[in-house]
Amino acid sequence: MNSPSPQTQSLMVTGGAGFIGANFVLQAVADGLRIINLDKLTYAGNLDTLSLLHGNNRHVFVQGDIGDRDLVTKLLAEHRPDAIINFAAESHVDRSIDGPAEFVQTNVVGTLGLLECARDYWRGLDGESREAFRFLHVSTDEVYGSLGAEGKFTEQTAYAPNSPYSASKAASDHLVRAFQHTYGLPTLTTNCSNNYGPYQFPEKLIPLIIQKALAGEPLPVYGDGRNIRDWLFVGDHCSAIRRVLEAGRVGETYNVGGNAERENITVVKTVCALLDARQPLANGKPRESLIAYVKDRPGHDRRYAIDSSKLQNELGWQPSQTFETGIAQTVDWYLGNQSWSARVLDGSYRMERLGS
Repeated sequence: MNSPSPQTQSLMVTGGAGFIGANFVLQAVADGLRIINLDKLTYAGNLDTLSLLHGNNRHVFVQGDIGDRDLVTKLLAEHRPDAIINFAAESHVDRSIDGPAEFVQTNVVGTLGLLECARDYWRGLDGESREAFRFLHVSTDEVYGSLGAEGKFTEQTAYAPNSPYSASKAASDHLVRAFQHTYGLPTLTTNCSNNYGPYQFPEKLIPLIIQKALAGEPLPVYGDGRNIRDWLFVGDHCSAIRRVLEAGRVGETYNVGGNAERENITVVKTVCALLDARQPLANGKPRESLIAYVKDRPGHDRRYAIDSSKLQNELGWQPSQTFETGIAQTVDWYLGNQSWSARVLDGSYRMERLGS
């Protein structure tokens, strides 16, 4: 990673205790940036992930909601960041099916509040600070809907969200675009494919399968397992965001993908093989025998695939990991950090439970 440029010395990161946000914060602080980290600490926000930064004066953590205008305004005035990166979101499709209102509140209403605060803060900046300021919104490829057997999502693909989660993210993307066109707020948007890697909350496919496979439990696979996703290693996603922040064109959207399309069943079988090689089950059975197909979730998109050529051609970004190297690193990380996973699964990492 390049050393921080003058215009990105200080960043406000929202949702910086979640999976992608925390990976970004750890990488950015290691590279010398100063981070003001605002996170509500919902179930998926985990301060354990940020334990390496305890006592580091380049990391300021604040528990709070992006929709709390008074708090956000206070933090912007106090810390004077050079950019805002918005990771904060409810992100699990299954949870959005069970309870869509919370997704609208955080992803739509919360993003609107953050945008209004950012607009007012930016308007108060002078000269080079005003010129250099950026608001980078982190979104998902799920806003584009579902692909057939061929083709990839580009930045020109029409939005067609199919879940309450993706609909709420699509709405937030439109608000970001509107604030750039209406008020001139210098925004950037990234739409990424499925992330995986260290510190991912174990409701998502890869960490869920790792934990259940280690325990010798049935491995649930939706439908026929043939749904396809483009898998992106989280470290590569973070480096892409940094690159877009450094050199992206104001008002533009950049798709971020890992060039790693895989069927869900292939991902599950790959995890099984890696675990069998590293930590065989006591009964000697292959973990693939634990796969259990379950009823598909409503509206399950069949295929996603991202065309990242704009990001690659304009800004020179490339993923550093193949799926094979990234998934091996991920399995090894979970094997080496079972205490982190255990604390996630029993809920003890959550701030309100500490000391109880």
